[in-house]
Amino acid sequence: MNPPNNGAALLGRILMSAIFVISGAGKIFKFAGTAGYIASKGLPVPEVMAALAIVVELGGGLLLLVGWKARWAAAALFVFTAVASLFFHNFWSMSGAEAASNQIQFLKNIAMMGGMLMVIAFGPGRYSVDRR
Repeated sequence: MNPPNNGAALLGRILMSAIFVISGAGKIFKFAGTAGYIASKGLPVPEVMAALAIVVELGGGLLLLVGWKARWAAAALFVFTAVASLFFHNFWSMSGAEAASNQIQFLKNIAMMGGMLMVIAFGPGRYSVDRR
């Protein structure tokens, strides 16, 4: 990659990781609420799922941020985001404002998944621990 592309890759990783790091950290402080929300969707073992969400979001987000094992982190975040989108932003089973809001969230997640695929395909860039 040439120098401008390396800077763009770094900025892209910072921007993509922000939502996961912030969300994962927030789940630590609102663990019971997170587990309750997961349970409300009918998913099994909500406390385990909440802990797993924290590990993937916070851990994967930090790995993506610094660019260490970034392709693996991006793959984990891709899968996590796809699953979360299907269970928590299923706008097709809603109506009105709720459907519209969840469709936006679903499409935002699709865009983030596209960014993760770019990291998987091209690596984290020169300004990373992996330096690829």
